[in-house]
Amino acid sequence: MPFYQFTVPTGGATLRHRAEVAAAMTKVHSEVTGAPGTYVHCSFVEVAPDSVFVAGEPVNDARMVGLIREGRSAEVRAALIHGIADAWSAVTGDAREKLAIFLVEIPGANVMEDGVILPEITEEPGAVY
Repeated sequence: MPFYQFTVPTGGATLRHRAEVAAAMTKVHSEVTGAPGTYVHCSFVEVAPDSVFVAGEPVNDARMVGLIREGRSAEVRAALIHGIADAWSAVTGDAREKLAIFLVEIPGANVMEDGVILPEITEEPGAVY
């Protein structure tokens, strides 16, 4: 279910290394949550320079919004954010200080994948990812 979307200025390192970034995000998500890699979606949106603004000023650094299923602990969410930042920096060479990563939790009931509405997250042994 996770859907990681990268907004990247034209010519950015994230775009040049899309497949590597997607593989790294899949690895991080799977290692942190235990979910199979087949559940991880990545998308890349290329924007013209000066299309992203912070405090009214243009920035030309990549951004990532990740939709994840609701119910993960604060520790798991922190591990995802740090793991994503580390992997992204390792692949692209972008400094962590230049990254903006946003995780948004979505109830399983709000997602259909492979024709099935997703169950909610549970922390019990044998839990759904």
